[in-house]
Amino acid sequence: MPRTLLMSVNIDAVSRLIRDVAATEIMPRFDRLAAGEIEEKGPGDLVTVADRAAELRLGPALAELLPGSVVVGEEAAASDPGILARLSGEAPVWVIDPVDGTANFAAGIPLFGVMVGLIRRGSVVAGWIWDAPGQRMAIAEAGAGARLNGRRLEVAPAREPERMSGILTFRTGERTLAETVARNTPKVASHLSLRCVAHEYLLLAEGRIHFAHYNRTFPWDHAPGWLLHKEAGGFGRRLDGSPYDPAVIHGPILFAPDPESWQRLKATLFAT
Repeated sequence: MPRTLLMSVNIDAVSRLIRDVAATEIMPRFDRLAAGEIEEKGPGDLVTVADRAAELRLGPALAELLPGSVVVGEEAAASDPGILARLSGEAPVWVIDPVDGTANFAAGIPLFGVMVGLIRRGSVVAGWIWDAPGQRMAIAEAGAGARLNGRRLEVAPAREPERMSGILTFRTGERTLAETVARNTPKVASHLSLRCVAHEYLLLAEGRIHFAHYNRTFPWDHAPGWLLHKEAGGFGRRLDGSPYDPAVIHGPILFAPDPESWQRLKATLFAT
C-alpha cells in the first residue's frame, strides 16, 4: 500500500524519484567532473553540471506528483531570487537542494546528498534527505516521525553543554556573533563542520551529535532537516526564540535535544 501525505502525495514515489535522479544525474558524475563542469556562483559557492541537471529533472517531476504545487530550487533561485516569493504564496511548495555539499562532491569527497522538502502555507510537512553514496534515505512527515531506511530516528539525550558535541558554522553571518561563538567553543565538548547540512542533519537526527548552529537558513538547506530533527524529538529555534520559518533565510538558528538544553546551550555559546 503506497504511503501518502495528507491524502495527496505518495511518499514512496517521491523517494523513488530522488533515488532515480541521483543514480542517473549525480552519481555517474561523482569524481569524474571536468574542470569546465564546475563553476563559482559566488566566492566559495560552487555549482556543477550535476546540480543543474538534477534540479531540472526533479522540479517538473515533483510538481507533477502534486498538481497545483510550485518549485523553489537552489539553482533556479540563484539565477532569479524572485522565486523565493513562492514561499509566501498559497500553493504547496517543493524546495530542492539537488546536491547539498557541492564543494565535497566537486572534490571527490563522498559527503553530499539530495534534499527535498514540501511546504504548505509556511509549514514544512515533509522532508527527504538522500545520502546517495551511502544509499541512505531519511524521511520525515509532520506528526508521523522520522525514519532512516525504515528505522525510527531519535535525537541524542539531553546533556549539559560541556558534555555536548555538535555543528558550529563560522563562514556566514554577522562577524561579531561568529567571534562570540568562537570564543565560547571551549565550553562545549567538541564541534565540527562537514560542509554538508544533509549529513549534519542525519547526525543530529540519529543522535550521533547533540546540537547544530547555522547562521543562514535557505529553505532548500534547512526545511527538510528541520523537520527531520523535530520529528526525531529535537528542538530548534531562532536565537530570539521564534520558531523556524522557511521563508526567513537570514538570522541564526540553534538545534538541541529539548527546550531546556537549548536554553543552556544558547546561554553558553552566545554569552558575551
